[in-house]
Amino acid sequence: MSKIRHITVSEDDDEQRLDRWLKKNLNEVPYGLVQKLIRQGQLRVDGKRAKADTRLKAGQVVRIPPVQVREAGEQRKLTEKDVDFIKSLVIFDDGDIIALNKPAGLSVQGGSKIKYHVDGLLDGLMNKSGVRPRLVHRLDKDTSGVLLLARSAKVAKALGDMFKGRDIKKIYWALVAPTPELHEGTIRAALIKSGGPNKEKMTVDNKEGKKAVTEYAVIEHAMDKAAFVAFWPRTGRTHQIRVHAELMGCPIIGDEKYGLEHAKIEGIKTTDRLHLHAQRIICPHPLRKGTLDIAAPLPPELKKSWKALGFSSSHKADPFADLEF
Repeated sequence: MSKIRHITVSEDDDEQRLDRWLKKNLNEVPYGLVQKLIRQGQLRVDGKRAKADTRLKAGQVVRIPPVQVREAGEQRKLTEKDVDFIKSLVIFDDGDIIALNKPAGLSVQGGSKIKYHVDGLLDGLMNKSGVRPRLVHRLDKDTSGVLLLARSAKVAKALGDMFKGRDIKKIYWALVAPTPELHEGTIRAALIKSGGPNKEKMTVDNKEGKKAVTEYAVIEHAMDKAAFVAFWPRTGRTHQIRVHAELMGCPIIGDEKYGLEHAKIEGIKTTDRLHLHAQRIICPHPLRKGTLDIAAPLPPELKKSWKALGFSSSHKADPFADLEF
C-alpha cells in the first residue's frame, strides 16, 4: 500500500479533467480503482470532493489516499529502439502540436491483449521540460495516417473540443472495389454496435443508431473494377467509413470485417491490409493565427497498390473544397 499523497496541479495541467489527470499521474494504479476512489469521494481537490469531469486549476492540491499499486516490473520501460521508432513517425511538430503518421497494425491505446501501442510510447516524445504529449483522438488499429498529439492540457482540450464540434476536416484515402456508380455524394446511415459474438462490429440502424454522415469523391478509377476514393466523415462513429463503403456496395479493399467478396485485382494483395489511410487533417490552430493543414504520405505498401492500378499517390487537391466546412 502507498502512503497518502498530495500533488499540486501544474500549469501544464490547467483545465485538465480530473479523471484524465489521475490516469496520467497514477499510471501505477489500476484505472478501475481510480474510478472507484472518485465515486467514493476519497480523492479530494483542495479538500473537497470532486467528480470525474471536474476541471482542475493550476495550483490546486489533489489528495490521493493510500492505494494498492501494481507489482514492480509491470510498467514497461522504453528501449532506445522504442524511442527511435516513435520519433520516426513524427511528420509535424510546432511545439504545441505533434502529428504522427501512424502505421497500420499499431494500436493507439492499450487494452487487455494490447501491450504495444502509441500511448505507451509517448514518453519517447517528451520535450526538454519533461512534458509528455497527449492523445486527442484515435485511429483504428488497421488504419494508417495522421494522428494528432497535444503538448499541453490547454491544447488537448482545444483540439478535443474541435473534434467534438466537427470543426476539423479529416480526409481519408481508400481503394474500393468495385467503382461506385456515382462518383461523388453523401452517405447518411446511422450506426450502432451489432452485438452478438463480434461486439465491436458496427451495423446500420436508422432507428436506434447514432447519426453518421460521410462525404465521398472518386479521385481516379480503373474502369468499374476499383477506384481511389477520398472520404470525409462529418461525424466520428466507430468504423464509419468502412461501414458506409460497404453500404454503397463498394467495400474497402482488404477489409475483412466489412468487405464483400473481392474479384482478383492484378498487382494487389486484397488481404494484405486495410487500404484505408487518414491522409490529411485541416483545422484552425488552437493557439496561433492561421490554419493547420497536415498531410501524411501513403506508406510503401499502399503506394504499391496505388501504382498497380495506375493511380497517383501524390494527389494534393482537396476534393471537398467546395463543401461547407
